[in-house]
Amino acid sequence: MPAAFTIAPAANRPAPISIARWNASVEASRSAAISCGSVLPRWTLSGEIESRTCSSFRSRLGRREQQVIAFALGHPGLGPRRIAAQLALPSWGGERISANAVYKTLRRHGIGTRRRRLALVAGYAAPSEPERPLPPAWHIRASRVGEVVQFDCFHVGRLQATKGKEWQYTATDVVSGYLWADLAVSERMNPQGRHDSALVRRVAAELAAAGWRLERVTTDRGNEFIGQAFRGAVRAVGAHQRIIAAGRPQSNGCVERVQRTILEECWRPSFARAIVPTFFGLRDDLSRYVRYFNFERAHLGRHTKGRAPAELVYGARKMAPR
Repeated sequence: MPAAFTIAPAANRPAPISIARWNASVEASRSAAISCGSVLPRWTLSGEIESRTCSSFRSRLGRREQQVIAFALGHPGLGPRRIAAQLALPSWGGERISANAVYKTLRRHGIGTRRRRLALVAGYAAPSEPERPLPPAWHIRASRVGEVVQFDCFHVGRLQATKGKEWQYTATDVVSGYLWADLAVSERMNPQGRHDSALVRRVAAELAAAGWRLERVTTDRGNEFIGQAFRGAVRAVGAHQRIIAAGRPQSNGCVERVQRTILEECWRPSFARAIVPTFFGLRDDLSRYVRYFNFERAHLGRHTKGRAPAELVYGARKMAPR
């Protein structure tokens, strides 16, 4: 057995102390305390096994840690491998240390990343300004179903078997998140106001059947929404239209977000599964997804709180959709 593993006689051994007390006095980790004990072989940072008392181990460990920490704070942009290589040079003592030991030492002292070391160095030179309070979250004012319903159009694509482009006509209630969506072909390439007008009448009829009233419609300045056909349909159902300001899509953010959700959860999987996508197949996929979205999908909004939108539209009045 090497001399480094010699054990002192029982009469000369120091009195045993608890791990917690030794850990507090040495200021080392608990694993180091358990490994060291009274007089046991210990792996040092340099990789050598030596038999030292706890006091000598503490002094050696403290000196090496101080050297690593001082060098890291003096050169905060260097990583553990570079620090270990520099400390192995004769100008820094020539004692080898592993990059893993450097990393663990820095992490133990809360400076394991370059960002933390730079922040610590900058904190001594110039304290950071106090944290500013977060701005209040902005929400669209609506407290009941049908008070605000947002409309928009989404270009799905152009299929070989159809003449024109496929457009998705979308509407969503701000409070409940209830979704209405239709797929139609536009031969004029742009969305048509007649499809949006039909969607307005459908939304108003379904809300009325559930005991609610369509009060306000918000849209952007698309030609399909500022035409006489759409405006007349909104007035016919007893609602009024609000056109959002240019360059402010967040004012119509609910329908913008739900169209992204439809793209991610409906259209992309549908196009991935279909060998040759067809208009009627896509329309059926959208119809199934809208029903799943309204009656089975849990929503995490501030109004729904984990419930499906249909629970707010139909559940409040104990009604079932017709």
